[in-house]
Amino acid sequence: MRFIVRRALFYLFTAWAAITINFFLPRMMKGDPVSAFLAKNQGKISPEAAAALRTLFGLDQETPLWQQYLDYWRLLLSGDLGRSFSHGLSPVTDVIAVALPWTIGLVGLATIISFILGTGLGAFIGWRRGSRADAVLPIATFFSTVPYFWMGLIAIAVFSTTLGWFPASHAYDKGVTPGFNAEFIGSVIYHGMLPALTIVVASLGGWILGMRNMMITVLDEDYITVAQAKGLPERQVVTGYAARNAMLPQLSSFALSLGFIVGGTLVMELVFSYPGVGKLLLDATNAKDYPLMQGLFLVITLAVLAANILADIAYAILDPRARQLEA
Repeated sequence: MRFIVRRALFYLFTAWAAITINFFLPRMMKGDPVSAFLAKNQGKISPEAAAALRTLFGLDQETPLWQQYLDYWRLLLSGDLGRSFSHGLSPVTDVIAVALPWTIGLVGLATIISFILGTGLGAFIGWRRGSRADAVLPIATFFSTVPYFWMGLIAIAVFSTTLGWFPASHAYDKGVTPGFNAEFIGSVIYHGMLPALTIVVASLGGWILGMRNMMITVLDEDYITVAQAKGLPERQVVTGYAARNAMLPQLSSFALSLGFIVGGTLVMELVFSYPGVGKLLLDATNAKDYPLMQGLFLVITLAVLAANILADIAYAILDPRARQLEA
């Protein structure tokens, strides 16, 4: 019980600090959404309309910053994230809801596949250290150092431009009508295969190296020697003793990766012109769209916190010592 209370208080404080920073950080940037909008529409917006927009967004000089902060919390607790200035005053929740499924579907699925494959291969290579399986290590090391966007550019040049196997951009064909039908789903899968494959290949090496190194460390522990001396089957020793303990540090990295799935892979989405959250965040930053920026940062923050909570639960299940230390 004490473990749950401590973790809950920690995450509540972290959420408050992140939301507070989320409010003040955009306002420390030069300019504001109204000024950016007026710069794009010079001569089209009257001074009265500009003043009304500043009042709507709480950017008028008559509203003190502390009052804006309190109003932000009041709206936040009521589930109102404001309205996006760069999307025709549409609710921020609606704007994010359009882009979020694309990022979760692409980056989320690719991250999970990469984690499962990398952890499994790393465990096997670590168990078979010194064998031919170590030939994978130089390849894994190489791919772990290649940035996502560079891998994406190479993939486009080879598989799109040269071979013509996959499309180079967008989430689906322009002539396809979005909806729950075979044509649209097939088009989405076809367009997402190349960026997803790029993410898997670029991140696979890190998971392999991390798991392999932890396996080698765990295999030197006394309980592994005892398990082998008892004559336990090799599969049971690998999965029930070695891999189970070696993957604990992997869980922390995986939890962070799951959290940042919501943020998307910004550069990858730009390279493939994918309509995800990362591209939306860049557009909101360029437009100084405070409500949209704050809404996106809030979603990312909550996703990271939720992922860490799940990691704590997994730690407690896989390693009872974590509960004993907190008791």
